[in-house]
Amino acid sequence: MNVTRGYPQPVGVLISPSVLNSDLARLADEVGRIAQAADFVHLDVMDNHFVPNLTFGLPVIESLLRDCPVPADCHLMIADPDRWAPAYAEAGAASVTFHVEAAQNPVAICGSIRSAGARAGVAVKPGTDVEDLADLLPCLDMILVMTVEPGFGGQSFMTDMLPKIRRARALADASGTDVWIQVDGGIDVSNIERCADAGASIFVAGSAVFRDPDPSAMIERLRALANRASTR
Repeated sequence: MNVTRGYPQPVGVLISPSVLNSDLARLADEVGRIAQAADFVHLDVMDNHFVPNLTFGLPVIESLLRDCPVPADCHLMIADPDRWAPAYAEAGAASVTFHVEAAQNPVAICGSIRSAGARAGVAVKPGTDVEDLADLLPCLDMILVMTVEPGFGGQSFMTDMLPKIRRARALADASGTDVWIQVDGGIDVSNIERCADAGASIFVAGSAVFRDPDPSAMIERLRALANRASTR
């Protein structure tokens, strides 16, 4: 199943800026700053249980998505995705990603997300073996490889995650399914080419984009670098 709500086709290099390092008091305005250049907006939902940080939840997402100029890419860093993940798809998110470490029944979660019209993604923390997702591949639309420990923006990219990205790409290719590989954590101009070369195609960049004086220009710079690596 290839759910395409809000996603440009065909899929190539895609940039999904994270609002975690934006001015959250002006969330809609901050999304507007990237709307012309970004492929998605990455929304990090944290519950102060699964990760030691608290951001925003379903009511804020529902409000934002009523008039969001760019497709929403929701990353749920929460302790009970079995209960909550489908509601984010129902709210209008184009993609909903939950953590395999927190899920009781990941197959059922993926089915519910897809049934609500969104792509289903599964994230793995740095310490989780991507091989744990092998049996889930027929149910998935995306694997998110975390390149920092989840919970806070502005962390440094973990270079030892590059082999994990390669393995995720190899698993997806071997499955014969249309599974995208996303990376999230410390992505910037110094490492995006290595991530693209390893097989990622969707890049979450927070600090690099929102702390730049010209976020749109930075998005295009990141896209160009990733495209260069992808076409070698």
